[in-house]
Amino acid sequence: MDLIVWRHADAEDLSDGIAPPAITEIDFQADLARCLSSKGLRQAARMAQWLDRKLADNARILVSPAVRCEQTVVPLGRKYKICPELSPSGSVDDLLTLTHWPDSKYPVVVVGHQPTLGQVVNRLLGLDGMDISLRKGSLWWLRSRLRDGQRQAFVVTVQSPDFL
Repeated sequence: MDLIVWRHADAEDLSDGIAPPAITEIDFQADLARCLSSKGLRQAARMAQWLDRKLADNARILVSPAVRCEQTVVPLGRKYKICPELSPSGSVDDLLTLTHWPDSKYPVVVVGHQPTLGQVVNRLLGLDGMDISLRKGSLWWLRSRLRDGQRQAFVVTVQSPDFL
């Protein structure tokens, strides 16, 4: 199975003075409504163009309900599904269950958020004690395989819109 985790591109800032531990429901909704910046729109377009050339036609595309994530995937020009499990408060287990890792018959693209995407990479690659952070607009393409009776995950590629 191929799992592509794609962090949303650069977004507008949430209003100043909101500390993450004190985020209210109103602040959470404001966070979900944030749009991409002009830089983020360019990042999304570059990455989508690159990904479209590499991605199989039968890939499933799952997207966080945050506006910035939907705006990141729209330039790809493919059908996608909004999944509440991929919101900023989602977990690694939510993401892996949703994508059917490692048993999906189709490649899956997930457009989501830090720190969850980095935690997924960390878990699948067994990098205990290491924090992985995906840059805005970048993706990690992971693959699962069975070798000598052992399930393995490995990196196919890591791509950043800054290098396209």
